[in-house]
Amino acid sequence: MKWVLVLFVGAISAFSLGGCTPVGIAVGGAAAAGVVVAEERSVEDAFKDTGIKLDIANKLFQESETLFVDISTIVFEARVLMMGEVAREEDRQKALEIAWSNPEVKAVLNEIKIRDENKPASKTSDAWITAKLKTRLVQDLSIKHINYSVDTVNRVIYLMGIAQNQAELNRVKLHARDISGVDGVISHVILKTDPRRN
Repeated sequence: MKWVLVLFVGAISAFSLGGCTPVGIAVGGAAAAGVVVAEERSVEDAFKDTGIKLDIANKLFQESETLFVDISTIVFEARVLMMGEVAREEDRQKALEIAWSNPEVKAVLNEIKIRDENKPASKTSDAWITAKLKTRLVQDLSIKHINYSVDTVNRVIYLMGIAQNQAELNRVKLHARDISGVDGVISHVILKTDPRRN
């Protein structure tokens, strides 16, 4: 019954918060709601994070379809990680301004880079790297993989989430660095006991 309730509320939340956001985002938010009961963050925090993510995505889309495509976000306990590559500094500042415009946001972690036009895009390899790491985390039974979010931009892996302890986080980083083609690993993961969670 609890699972049904979580899925139902998640679907309603995604729909009501989606506005003009593309359908794929709203559907993704609802699907993600089904696993929050197994995470370290509370169900309430997980729904709040989904709402923040949908709100930022919607505002990015309304501002510019290019910004929406170029920038990815991960939200964990109201901390927003923004990643991607944009053409101008003005675009980066506008994206950060959009993130901070949500009153629920506690912190914005800026990992948005200015695009190097001489460097070829790597979206295909980025997607492969992300999928590879997610698979490794699922297979490693010593890691609570559900507490981690992963994204890759230009062959750099970005980590966000909650680690049970430093040893677990070290294993996650080791898996990430061991993947062929990875140029770097940037972690914004906090420990379960971190005071920033209060």
